[in-house]
Amino acid sequence: MATTGEPRPARRSSGRPPQLSRDDIVSAALAVIDADGLEALTMRRLGAELGVAAMSLYRHLPNREAVLAAVVNHLATEAITDLDPGRSWAESLTAFATAYRQMLLNHPRAVPLLATHPMDVHTGLALIQVVLDRADTEGVPRTHALTAVQSVAVFVLGHALAQVGTPPGTSATAVETPEATEYYDRWFAEGLAAMVTGFVRPAPIE
Repeated sequence: MATTGEPRPARRSSGRPPQLSRDDIVSAALAVIDADGLEALTMRRLGAELGVAAMSLYRHLPNREAVLAAVVNHLATEAITDLDPGRSWAESLTAFATAYRQMLLNHPRAVPLLATHPMDVHTGLALIQVVLDRADTEGVPRTHALTAVQSVAVFVLGHALAQVGTPPGTSATAVETPEATEYYDRWFAEGLAAMVTGFVRPAPIE
């Protein structure tokens, strides 16, 4: 698969055209983003990666925005984790945050996309359902559990943006040092623990 910003010519075949599926398109789009960033993803580039004319893609996804929305939902499913049903809701909330962060760090060039494009409501609920179920089991009000999960998710996303962003004056291809990784890991762990503790044992709101 190409890893430069230049689209390669679509592969021609004397036989049948490639049989595309929506999943094929989404996977190829994510591969382009992972390799070259959001700006590199165009319908023309995507068609070239798949060996078809760009027009062939529109039968499955009508435009670039629809492709991006599909990528967001695909990434969300990567973060869905089967958790031990014996865990407390606090432990489940921590595990959700950890899995969500790992998905983001696995796709650093897609983090800005997730920060600016909301996921489908049903996909989002599937992502957090295990935490909500544990909260229900422990008698935690649904509104409080939703606030906790959404707040933690925003923290995770913002933290990932801080970690994978490119500071002014530095190279976009700079490799994170072990010291930087340790710093971000410690920051994440301490911040998450404070948030979870606050939601499990909330202070009275005056």
